[in-house]
Amino acid sequence: MQTLKYKVISSKSQYKEYCDILESLIFTSPSNKNLKDEISLLTLLIEKWDFDHNTFNDLDPVQLLQSFMTSYNLKAKDLVELLDISKGYVSDILNYKKGFSKSVIRILASHFKVSQEAFNRPFVLKNLEITKEPVKKIGTKKVTI
Repeated sequence: MQTLKYKVISSKSQYKEYCDILESLIFTSPSNKNLKDEISLLTLLIEKWDFDHNTFNDLDPVQLLQSFMTSYNLKAKDLVELLDISKGYVSDILNYKKGFSKSVIRILASHFKVSQEAFNRPFVLKNLEITKEPVKKIGTKKVTI
């Protein structure tokens, strides 16, 4: 009788093991169908565990990112490098001034091994102060008929 290479995840240690395996497979640049299938299967098993066991739903995407930053001992400058975006954009995200772009969501989900939905949920941005500057009239001309 043949044993299965992967089983439904039933423990935190098995979850971490599968995450490590998935990460190593992704970085090997899989070219054959079997490796791609293995990556898909591991992704499915990991996402199932995340869905059943996570507390991410209690956090908005910014809080989740801040939680991961704390857990992984990351600073804002580390996100600049990871996400290949400007310091200003990282600051705006962390201060609720801008939302996450699709590419940022993909990179974060892949890096932290969670489903993209964890970062792709609505949250409230802070109201930005709008400064009223005087409007300049340009080229006003009287026309007589």
